[in-house]
Amino acid sequence: MTIRVSTDIKEKLDRLAADTRRSRSFLAAEAVSAYVARELAIVEGIGEGLEDVRKGRTVSHEEAMSELASAIDTAERDRS
Repeated sequence: MTIRVSTDIKEKLDRLAADTRRSRSFLAAEAVSAYVARELAIVEGIGEGLEDVRKGRTVSHEEAMSELASAIDTAERDRS
């Protein structure tokens, strides 16, 4: 795989590679791995949410806000 990055990013990657004694390739692979994991988790979460909607596992906005307000009130009382 080949990627193109700006001169600025390449210089920063060079500095990081030197400071960490890792290769640019190693650091780039780590960065891609972290990005893919994060983005995949987001996409999977959206899929799970859509499945919940399809199966009717939802609450109204009003119900959610009421539960949230109640939790905040309880937390504030407990702190006092």
